[in-house]
Order: sequence, then structure tokens, then C-alpha cells
Amino acid sequence: MVLGLPNSSIANTKTCISLENAYETCRKETAQWAKTFYLGTMLLPPVKRRAIWAIYVWCRRTDELMDSPEAQSRSISELSDRLDQWEERTKSIFAGQIKDDLDAVMADTIEHFPQSIQPYLDMIEGQRMDLTQHRYETFKDLELYCYRVAGTVGLMTQGVMGIDPAYTTAPWSSPPNPSEAAIALGIANQLTNILRDVGEDRGRGRIYLPQEDLARFGYSESDLMNGKLNSQWRELMSFQLSRAREWFARSEAGVRWLSADARWPVWTSLRLYRGILDAIERIDYDVFNNRAYVSKWVKLIELPISFLIAQTH
Repeated sequence: MVLGLPNSSIANTKTCISLENAYETCRKETAQWAKTFYLGTMLLPPVKRRAIWAIYVWCRRTDELMDSPEAQSRSISELSDRLDQWEERTKSIFAGQIKDDLDAVMADTIEHFPQSIQPYLDMIEGQRMDLTQHRYETFKDLELYCYRVAGTVGLMTQGVMGIDPAYTTAPWSSPPNPSEAAIALGIANQLTNILRDVGEDRGRGRIYLPQEDLARFGYSESDLMNGKLNSQWRELMSFQLSRAREWFARSEAGVRWLSADARWPVWTSLRLYRGILDAIERIDYDVFNNRAYVSKWVKLIELPISFLIAQTH
């Protein structure tokens, strides 16, 4: 049964649904499925980290509509219907109507950190792209996809992170807009995912590397499907890694605007995720037979480094 509630009454659902238990479920899911991201969230104040976990789980629920093992057996028509239903459910959550505890934590997050629904609808649109589009002719085409499935996350979370009062309290100051940097970080993360997951994606018939880049480096689609490792592949991947690093660099400019309690977590997440690109280089670009990841000792080293950067940038 749907609970139809005005936004001002969302808190009353605590008598029916345990928000504490629901947030704990979100924490566990984030810790299980996004270990590097989770480490960054643990550096946030409790109220902010819980909100980020809730948003992450909404994004994961969205992604699972398309990429779960169960979804693989469904037709395009069935998947499209599921996305349509999820879009309506998301609109209901923003209207204060909830069906379960995970809906409730999202509604609670929206109440504490008001935000636009548009990034959420854009992400669902990105999932719709995966229904029929398994190749991308140009990087511009891929950029749109990356914005929808990941750049949107930056927009969803920027209100939670907050802006440093130093940029807003002076009479002559106008609040900075971190949206461009937030989107850039999401796109950088998604490009990193694509490069790390080339081997897995080919098994699902998807090639996210732009076709124009394959042609430019003389590496064919059949080469990719066969996991061929040669000089052309290494040059192609080196180019892709450089592009991803450029997007990370774009995102750095906006971190300084964030509230003091968010800068260290964001710098940590940014640097650790960018570290996956270094890991791809260490395995000599063989993402067909290996999974690139950031080791625990590198994570431990990055924590104090990111802290120092957060104090000076």
C-alpha cells in the first residue's frame, strides 16, 4: 500500500518504517558494491554519509533494472516497462509517496537535502539508452551517456556536500556553482568504469569505446571481442586513460567550493578512483584477463595525502 504523504509529514513515517534500519541497509549495500566510494563516504559527517548511501542505493536499484542477472533474461519491451514504472515510482518518492523502507530513506534524504528530480530522470534515460544502443560512434555520443548514468550522480550529491560558507556569507559574494565540476567527476568515474570493464561489457555485447577511436588506432571490433593484446590496443587504451584523467582534472576545480567537512571525502574518492587508471597501466592494459583495482595499502597512503590536499586547495 502506498503511503501518500506531504513532504512535511515524511518524518511521521518513522512510526511505521524504521529509518535507522533502512539507512543501515543502504550502508551495507554501499560497502558491498562500491568499496572505494564507501571509504570516501565514511569521512563525511553521519547525516551526510547516510544521505549519500541512500542516493547510491537508489542509483544501484536503477542500474539493476538493466544489469542484474535476472534482467538479462527479459525482453527489451519488458525492460522498457520496468524503467517506465521506476520513473513513476521515483516521481512518487519526490512527491512524498513511499512503498517500502528504501523509498523512505530517499524521501527522508530529499526532505533534509532538497534537490531537483531532473538528475534522477536523466539517469533513468541513460538506462533507456542501454536498451538499444550498444555502440557509440563518437566521444560526444558517449559523453551524453556518461552524463546520464554518472554525471547525474554529481548533481544528486552536490546539495548534500554543501558549499563552504566562506563563499556565501560576504555581502558581495555570490554562491559558486559546483555543478560543472560535479558532472565532470561523474563522467570521469564512468569513463574509468568503462576502461576497467571492457572485458565484462564485451560479454554482454556492449562496446563503449568510441568507434572513431577504434578506427583511429587501427584496432577492430573483432580484435576487442577476441581480447587481442597488441600495440594498437595499448595505444588506444593510453589515449582513453589520458582522456579520463582530463575529466578528473576538470572536476578538481570545484572541490575547493565544497563545505569543509566534504572536501576531504571528495578528494579521497576522486584520487582513489583515478587510481584505477594507474592500476590499468600496471596490468599493461590487459583488462580482458584482469580486474584493475586500488590496493588496500594505496588506500591507506591516500587518506593522509587527500587530507593535506583538502586543507590547501
